[in-house]
Amino acid sequence: MKSSLFTAKTLEDALVEAKEKLNIQDDDFIYNYEEIKGKIFKAGSFNVNVYLLSDICDYLKDYLKKLTSDMGIEVNFESKIREKNIEIKMISDNNPILIGRNGQTLKALECILMQVVNKETSKHIRIMLDVEGYKEKQVKRLERLAINLAKDCVRTKTDIHMDAMNAYERRIVHNKLTDFKGVKTESIGEEPNRHLVIKYVK
Repeated sequence: MKSSLFTAKTLEDALVEAKEKLNIQDDDFIYNYEEIKGKIFKAGSFNVNVYLLSDICDYLKDYLKKLTSDMGIEVNFESKIREKNIEIKMISDNNPILIGRNGQTLKALECILMQVVNKETSKHIRIMLDVEGYKEKQVKRLERLAINLAKDCVRTKTDIHMDAMNAYERRIVHNKLTDFKGVKTESIGEEPNRHLVIKYVK
């Protein structure tokens, strides 16, 4: 994976140099660094590896291209980067295979890509894959479910435990119910069984 190395006396100086030379802003890159201890009469320094998110995105699309080709599927890609999140839309004639049962194949591909980035950069970034608007449909379905369960919670005055969900799905429910009167949401449990509880509030 492509990176640029910058060395300076401080981490801050190295990052300033990187942003100036690469003409980038804070949301355009991630980095890791190594501190080089100084010796007697010699100051220490920092080696900083800078990875542009645009380069990471291109790398992941190439990686996905090979992965899906090995699956016997021809795929085209559309991508965008926002708030350090990489979003890749896959377009093919075999969408059901790419999505998998209950989106399991799509989730597995996301997991693989995040592991690839972590191995190369020692950093975690959010990577979101979508096929034929599947994720958008899932978000709307989850939001409808959250509203219906919140109504049941208020009506029965009983806390409702939802099924285990990943952090992204829990955030969708939490955001949807933030302003819903009479309930609050709380995440409990440990991964992979962490789930949301919709709690009645007087």
